[in-house]
Amino acid sequence: MSSPVPSRRAVLRFGAVALAGALAAGLSACAPDSATEAYLNGDQKAYTTKDFRVIEIPADKRKAPVEFGGTTDAGKTFDSSSIKGQVAVVNFWYATCGPCRVEAKDLEATYQKHKADDVVFLGVNIYDQAATAQAFAEKYGVTYPSLMDADSGQAKLAFAKVAPIQAPPTTLVLDRQGRVAARIIGPIDGVSILSTLIDDALKEKA
Repeated sequence: MSSPVPSRRAVLRFGAVALAGALAAGLSACAPDSATEAYLNGDQKAYTTKDFRVIEIPADKRKAPVEFGGTTDAGKTFDSSSIKGQVAVVNFWYATCGPCRVEAKDLEATYQKHKADDVVFLGVNIYDQAATAQAFAEKYGVTYPSLMDADSGQAKLAFAKVAPIQAPPTTLVLDRQGRVAARIIGPIDGVSILSTLIDDALKEKA
């Protein structure tokens, strides 16, 4: 008799458990800089592996679409109306956040995997100025843009009623209507969990 196929929720739960162990091991194996040391010691407000959670929101429980915008690190104006009808991933971060550095390559890998699916990736930098964000992107190979939200806080405020951002990194998946469909609290590790959430949103009708 063949073994039963694990459910998608089981895969997500397993991935979350595996992430905590893998990320902890990865961080302990490398020589951390001062920002990462602060994160590990709890002196810097950032989500850690013990905080890691995946929250999926059924379509009939989602709140209103989030309307947000701002100026990107490249100086371009962005408005969420321009991505209406597309699935989007919004990642809240800042440059000296240790776990944000850890997850950067995996966010980029997930972006590359789903770019052909017309999925939009957008960072929201909550502390830095554009030059710092661009230096981070160059160092860690991030090719999608980020909104610079440190001065205005407009993007963070726009999401406050549906998905309050208390600390980075936090990653949101928006459905084609612009509603928050899933929330990842803490740094991702690998592409599997986020990719599964993106696939789920892509399968839904607009």
